[in-house]
Amino acid sequence: MSISDIGTGSHILIIPYPAQGHILPLLDLTHQLATRNILITILITPKNLPTLTPLLSTHPTTITTLILPLPPHPSIPHGIENVKDLPLGGFKAMMLTLGDLYNPLLNWFHNHSNPPIAIVSDFFLGWTHRLACELGVRRYAFSPSGVFALSVIFSLWRYMPKRVDETNESEVVKFCNVPNEPEYPYWQLSPIYRVYVEGDQESEFIRDGFLADIESWGIVINSFTELERVYIDYLKVEVGHDRVFVVGPLLPPEGDVSGRGGPTSNDVLSWLDKSGSEKVVYVCFGSQTVLTNKQMGVVANALQKSGVKFVWSVKEPTVGHDAADYGRVPTGFEERVAGRGIVVRGWVPQVAILSHDSVGVFLTHCGWNSIMEAVAAEVLMLTWPMSADQFSNATLLQELKVGIKVWEGANSVPDSDELAELFRKSVSEETRLERERVKELGKAAKEAVGEKGSSVGELDRLVANLSH
Repeated sequence: MSISDIGTGSHILIIPYPAQGHILPLLDLTHQLATRNILITILITPKNLPTLTPLLSTHPTTITTLILPLPPHPSIPHGIENVKDLPLGGFKAMMLTLGDLYNPLLNWFHNHSNPPIAIVSDFFLGWTHRLACELGVRRYAFSPSGVFALSVIFSLWRYMPKRVDETNESEVVKFCNVPNEPEYPYWQLSPIYRVYVEGDQESEFIRDGFLADIESWGIVINSFTELERVYIDYLKVEVGHDRVFVVGPLLPPEGDVSGRGGPTSNDVLSWLDKSGSEKVVYVCFGSQTVLTNKQMGVVANALQKSGVKFVWSVKEPTVGHDAADYGRVPTGFEERVAGRGIVVRGWVPQVAILSHDSVGVFLTHCGWNSIMEAVAAEVLMLTWPMSADQFSNATLLQELKVGIKVWEGANSVPDSDELAELFRKSVSEETRLERERVKELGKAAKEAVGEKGSSVGELDRLVANLSH
């Protein structure tokens, strides 16, 4: 039986969470499932429909859309359908609002001539497990986070650790049940968890969602066996079955690495072509994080003092950020570093940049997609986690010896001299061992998604399970 025949006749529903870091890896998984002849419907809101254009053009007969408007919520202005456009603090409201799609989905299922036999939905949509149970189909939770981070998240919501001193944000919380017994100051735990109030309807809805992830028929994770084997084994024990499918790195199809998410920035790639092998530091803090002007000044000063070549992707202020206080590149900086570095405002083709031979180091906020892309590209990481699972991700990178700690926290400001020295050191022979280690992991990542690789086998096992 060929790969394209594995899922013949099976129809599944894919439900993404509307944030770029969640949508993109789930769409990459959708592509992989479509190539294995699974019939797919993707639930999407009208504003996010253009995100599907490449996928729909690649699989015009295999993938269809279910377009449903985002239900109203007092905290979400009319017309906003993506987390990146939300006011600060709107993340929780988005999770609750999407839960109101329950009845429209129920009606759609009951009126469909060939309803899906399974639901694959983001782990922020735990309520879809209850929907699946009511419909008598299987629900698979999709995790855009890695296995280690997911283990910490599940441990939080299942065991609900408490502080001894409710006023001490620095009190350490230990996860003794997770391998290597990680521990974090309370302020580094999930922000959703930290605002949990027992008995509060909204808080209980969110907790029930994460517990439903644990109870779901299967869990699909964007990672690969060789990266997180010990945590994969642990998670299977924790959820009580082996239907944990580790299918990454989930990356865009070949040929789509430059254009994903927006137009290609040819100037960046042309500049990199002239910059020498593995000597460029790439600086980017993801699609959500906007640095304060003070942080911007420290990064700029460090880049200038270090003497390294660099590409700096600057996220400009969005809803909830005062343009006077956030995202401003210091006056004259670009002139002072002309020829040695470039600043790009807005979207950049990150996969293409990391994959370029000239890029050797990545200063990152430790979002999981960025980590997967950097590992696959064999690029050493400097870690500055800001929030959510990023602290767990940074722990894993340091444990694997492919990440060097810079700083921690969205409100913290590193010393510019120390950061400059890290930039200089990162492209020198002083990090040779770390570079060799990330190259080993990068080769393992490529093998995982290659012919007879571990992730290819996991994808086939997933499709067989979906089609059962």
